[in-house]
Amino acid sequence: MYNQYFGFSEAPFSISPDPRYLFMSERHREALAHLLYGLQIDGGFVLLTGEVGTGKTTLCRRLLGQVPEHCDVAFIFNPRLSRLELLETLCEELGIALPDRVRSLKPLFDRINAHLLESNARGRKTVLIIDEAQNLSAEVLELLRLLTNLETDRHKLLQIILLGQTELRDLVARDDMRQLAQRIVARYHLEPLSGPEVGAYVRHRLAVAGSRAELFAPPLLERLYRLSGGTPRLINVLCDRALLGACVQGKAGVDRATLDKAAREVLGPARRARPPAALAAILGIGLLAGMATAGWHLAPEPSADAGHGGPAGLLAAAPTESMPAPAPPSGDDDTGPLPASGLPRQEGVQPLEPPRPEPIEMPPEEDVVGPAAEDHWLHEALAVRALFDHWQAAIRQPSNMDDACRQVEEMSLRCLRRQVEPASLANLSPPLILELVPAEGPPFLATLLARDERHARLAVSGEIRTVGLAALTLRWSGRYVRLQQAPLIHGRHLSHGSRGADVAWVDLQLERWEGRSRPRAGDPLFGDDLERRVRRFQQANGLRADGVVGAQTLERLARLGGTEMAALSR
Repeated sequence: MYNQYFGFSEAPFSISPDPRYLFMSERHREALAHLLYGLQIDGGFVLLTGEVGTGKTTLCRRLLGQVPEHCDVAFIFNPRLSRLELLETLCEELGIALPDRVRSLKPLFDRINAHLLESNARGRKTVLIIDEAQNLSAEVLELLRLLTNLETDRHKLLQIILLGQTELRDLVARDDMRQLAQRIVARYHLEPLSGPEVGAYVRHRLAVAGSRAELFAPPLLERLYRLSGGTPRLINVLCDRALLGACVQGKAGVDRATLDKAAREVLGPARRARPPAALAAILGIGLLAGMATAGWHLAPEPSADAGHGGPAGLLAAAPTESMPAPAPPSGDDDTGPLPASGLPRQEGVQPLEPPRPEPIEMPPEEDVVGPAAEDHWLHEALAVRALFDHWQAAIRQPSNMDDACRQVEEMSLRCLRRQVEPASLANLSPPLILELVPAEGPPFLATLLARDERHARLAVSGEIRTVGLAALTLRWSGRYVRLQQAPLIHGRHLSHGSRGADVAWVDLQLERWEGRSRPRAGDPLFGDDLERRVRRFQQANGLRADGVVGAQTLERLARLGGTEMAALSR
């Protein structure tokens, strides 16, 4: 209806799996690489899983367009079949003549084996692709495993690629499926799009449909991300309804009211904006293999106030501390209001704030367990990506936590690394990365996305879980990493003789603590007077009174602004 109005050659947001409209995000490129790998290897299973609407079928259609000439592909898109029906469907897909009045599996199995042997002798490879594989029964999965037994002395005769929703991972992880699980040679879980990718996705589909107009302003793309959670199918449905509404109203593009109305029609009036998808992309085969061996090392971080160097490990924990609130001297605070951050405003820099978490529905209480064994090697990469995505910090592929923290310094953010008593978890504000120690298995990292008085929402190796706060506290080592808005300081510390806006900020925060205000002029200097005031502040707050503004002193000063800010982490 709106194609002619907006000048589209065709509907840009159809939910049909048209490979021309496939947006190759980092995640989709990795997923397609796994599928293409499945066409090249000799035997076994390849698994591609993902939530509903993330683009698995569209990726499969793209794969079918890139099948090598020597490959014969059988594609089954309705797997709710019995064992006999599956073999019959496979025969039909491969052009194998069916015997009359089939009553058992053996005649079909024999014909399939003969066909595969003949194809192999002609130098051809046979691949079976099954979509919606989460609907396969255990009996059919066992039959598929037996099909992978068909082989010559040198080659497997059949390669099987399974596409399915998240439930497929749970299905093949069952104890009675362990023989099949051992034959999985590659697996990938496709996550929703990130915030920046949603905008690129919308522009890509509009361009394929013949439009270069900006029909969705950047703030609307952020809104669309929150409404859809980054799920491509939901994005398509929302954009389709919003464009229809804009057309009916005679508008040149979609506005906030039109998008919200489309969301109510598509999602229902009770559906609220979802928080950004805190799921990580698989970062790359070489990268993750390295991280698998590197692990997550936790090393004590010397205090910057003590004049020591930076952390040596990926996560450098500061000395255990209860971190009491700063103790001000007597007197009223007659200074004027400061920005919410407690820092002077910086020209041209818009502070980032993490999204406000939604209330958490209360599930039954259960212990916190680690990721599946096959996913454990990804725990660090996915925890990092979940934290940074929650802040909508568009970082490049990080090789480790230090690399990621260096990247966000360009966005006026800092990584805060600390170790505290586990009982203080209820006083920490998400999002942050926690080190958890399960009852069984190795320690792992999870990203705390939200919490209330009794429950918490975690991202664990790409999976969102809701757990009891008491159970989480029990499994938490006390070590955490968080992202916070950084002060203006670019060095490791401020001391006698330092100048600039950073010194002015320290002076301002001390005035708040002292409850006084005085005029200042010229270039702020860290002189004798300021050093004496810093020493008094450090002494009152249980810090080393050396007159140097390091990480811990900076953190306590930043608290005076009303919002906890980041300490220097590097």
